[in-house]
Amino acid sequence: MSHTSSEYTNVINASREIFSKKTIDYGTAWRILRPSSLTDQIFIKAQRIRTIQETGENKVGESIEGEFVAIVNYCIMALVQLMEKDLVNLELKAEEAVQLYDKYAGQAFDLMLKKNHDYGEAWRDMRVSSLTDLILMKILRVKQIEDNKGNTVISEGIDANYFDMLNYSVFALIHLNYGQNN
Repeated sequence: MSHTSSEYTNVINASREIFSKKTIDYGTAWRILRPSSLTDQIFIKAQRIRTIQETGENKVGESIEGEFVAIVNYCIMALVQLMEKDLVNLELKAEEAVQLYDKYAGQAFDLMLKKNHDYGEAWRDMRVSSLTDLILMKILRVKQIEDNKGNTVISEGIDANYFDMLNYSVFALIHLNYGQNN
């Protein structure tokens, strides 16, 4: 499991670096987006990954790894938008945005450790295409919960699904050896 912890940390650190640099370039313009809009952004990325996996063609040229990183970062943005109700300013200082990133990345890591223990690292025997499909399924679940105004009868909430999509993306990136040279 310590191998998983270090691989996971490498992927998150590489994703965090991209988030941090984009925050310097763009500020926190993403703060204008509602969680449902971020769900749609995650859907677009996951659907593109699936299309490339199924067709073997990549006409845009951006890598699948880059799309999984985008899902990681969009999930964290969505968690900030969903959970940080007291944040009123759209523009955050870069340091504050990165601190929030670290907060939710840390929570995702803690959740991964618990689930990884209970599931016995089953993700290691999964295909990247299956992780893509699980992300798409979680997106459809989130959309349904959003359409139900956040209400569920028995299921986990939207935040749990964002955490799962984030972790599935990290697992896919580990399979693809992303961030392992950092």
